Amino acid sequence: MTNKKLSQSSDLAEYSFMPSDSNVNSGKEERVYLSPHDDHMDTTEGRDKAEEEEVCGWLSCRPTPLQRFRHPAWVLVLLCWAGAIQGMVVNGFVNVVISNIERRYDLTSTETGTIASCYDIASVLCLIPVSYFGGLGCKPRYLGIGILVMGLGSIVFALPQFTSGLYSFTGTDVTYCVAGSNATACTHKDSLSSYKYIFFLGQLLHGAGASPLYTLGVTYLDENLPVRSSSMYIGIYYAFAIVGPAIGYLAGGAFLNIYVDVNKVETDSLTLTPSSPRWVGAWWIGFLLSGLLAFLVAFPMCGFPTKLPGSEKFKKEREKEVYHRKDPGRGTEREGEENPQVCNARTILSSVKTLVTNPTFMFLNLAAACEGNLLAGFATFAPKFIEAQFSLQASSAAQYVGYAAIPAGGGGTFLGGYLVKRFNLGVKGIIRFCLVISIPCFLCVLIFLISCQNVLFAGVNVNYGETASNGTRSFIGKFTTSSCNADCGCTLENYNPVCGIDGIMYYSPCYAGCSQSIPDTDPVQYQNCSCVTSDPGAPLPAYMAMTGKCESSCDMLPLFMAVFFFIMFFTFVISMPALSATLRCVPQHDSSLALGIQWIIARCLGSIPGPILFGKMIDLTCLLWQRKCDDNEGSCFFYNNRNMSFNLMGIALAGKFLSILFFSLSLVFYKASPKAEKENAQTDAVTKVTKANGDSGIGRSRETSTSSITNGTTQSDVNKNDPGKTHTTKL
Repeated sequence: MTNKKLSQSSDLAEYSFMPSDSNVNSGKEERVYLSPHDDHMDTTEGRDKAEEEEVCGWLSCRPTPLQRFRHPAWVLVLLCWAGAIQGMVVNGFVNVVISNIERRYDLTSTETGTIASCYDIASVLCLIPVSYFGGLGCKPRYLGIGILVMGLGSIVFALPQFTSGLYSFTGTDVTYCVAGSNATACTHKDSLSSYKYIFFLGQLLHGAGASPLYTLGVTYLDENLPVRSSSMYIGIYYAFAIVGPAIGYLAGGAFLNIYVDVNKVETDSLTLTPSSPRWVGAWWIGFLLSGLLAFLVAFPMCGFPTKLPGSEKFKKEREKEVYHRKDPGRGTEREGEENPQVCNARTILSSVKTLVTNPTFMFLNLAAACEGNLLAGFATFAPKFIEAQFSLQASSAAQYVGYAAIPAGGGGTFLGGYLVKRFNLGVKGIIRFCLVISIPCFLCVLIFLISCQNVLFAGVNVNYGETASNGTRSFIGKFTTSSCNADCGCTLENYNPVCGIDGIMYYSPCYAGCSQSIPDTDPVQYQNCSCVTSDPGAPLPAYMAMTGKCESSCDMLPLFMAVFFFIMFFTFVISMPALSATLRCVPQHDSSLALGIQWIIARCLGSIPGPILFGKMIDLTCLLWQRKCDDNEGSCFFYNNRNMSFNLMGIALAGKFLSILFFSLSLVFYKASPKAEKENAQTDAVTKVTKANGDSGIGRSRETSTSSITNGTTQSDVNKNDPGKTHTTKL
């Protein structure tokens, strides 16, 4: 077939119809579809519409200097900025500030877990309408609006800081033991727990606003780039999405070292320090900054046109690579793929039925849900777990998680994709790979068997009058008092723990029986503490205590962080291969629908319930709840470390076991098409002959060999019968 050229007027581009080499050899003519505008490009209306689609600006404001930015590189810059903000907020700041929000607004871990889940709830609800209507309209405009909504969500999330008043960390001033006094009346305060609904709204806006980023954003880049450049641009985009959480963990941890009301009070007069158990850091700064940054990105993003110059040319390049065929199930060519407005409900239902009756596809979805459940739960509560288990500051715990999780996520994702490409794994090979990697990850979860002992807390897990050397750690059942503080007039409203020289922690100076403090001491020291017993070798004189929790002697943090790194690493290693297996086990024309179904299943069964489940299991380990005047519970003051470790280990082991089970079932039920099995058999024969030739010193590669024969057919004959076919090894 000779090349044909369609000639138009001088101001129009030249369109070529060029068949591929394989089609020349096979005598087949490749069909190339023109866009709806091609038949009318010589008309004034067609030219005006095409120019309007490719001009930068807002409404009627389309200045000429702005047109120099009509390039995919500038789109990539803004998308990278937006992706980094999204990762920084949702996977960084939110996870870092969980424990501080609980403390500041009297929330339980179940409630903060629900806050984290609201992001995925909104994403699931907005996925289909945003993808559909955004695909039909101006993608940059939908992206800009989404980024604007995401920024608004960050502002809403920070709003409670400006409407809730000053943080009262002890209820009233520090109270001492005054013999013969009665407990003061409880000071009624407005409940702050209702602010959780503001946090819900903020996260819902985050999820709704971010929904176009990784659907329409990727599509817009792909449509306006050459085939060979598209992967590089998208790879850079996803790299910035990984950088975002790293910034969120590190910056969020730094913000927590700043006092929460730094904008309202003089911090020099504070008696609290970041190491104090009632300290709340400036959790809101990160959300405020990210909201402002999102607004700066949204406006220019809305100014990009529907199509960038050259998009029609790139579209034709892709059409040359598309295998056009009759759909065997319907007998007609799938025109709905050429024109998204041609959508048939029967076609969609038929495709959905095909997918949900594919056992391999469904079991891979369930495995993805299990992995997503664990990832979401650990990402949300790992900083809180480390803070409670190893008696660390919230800022330090957040940074430790960032140092481990970010390289594990980035490195694991890259390595998983590289290994699949390096060994050219087929579907069975990929699933086997996921199974093999899941086993050591399952074993690593056993690190939670090792937990740090709780410090001794008088009236909670040790009786008054005992010391660290002879105290027995046991859950008493409820907070108790003793004769040493019965007449002190103490109240549970003032949680201000102190550590006695006996190694026992007390609820407050009053509950330790302390009658006065020593001036000009840092940390503050108390004396004449009737409940504190003498302990030989103590650093302070008898009957003394100092403000703050008793230090933990646990030295397991380095070991835990090393194993936690590998848990995250192995989990991310299988993420990309599992996605690849999902795409390969379904018909090509249903791959987009398959990804959408997997996305919904993984979130509805995984990342949405995950944080809520983790939060509930953490709440079950609380030994001492904050008590309000109305006798309701607020946040948790003291956890049972051993039970917390065992509860999280139980969730993780169950999730990993189910993941391994579903991967195994997907492998058992997987059955390649007869054509694929024949290709694999031919490929195995080619590989064996090539290996034999290599052993005999011939050294010919399998791609160029003309004598690697199966059943009497030469490699050149195979290529002739199936032009363009590349035979590669599949495991």
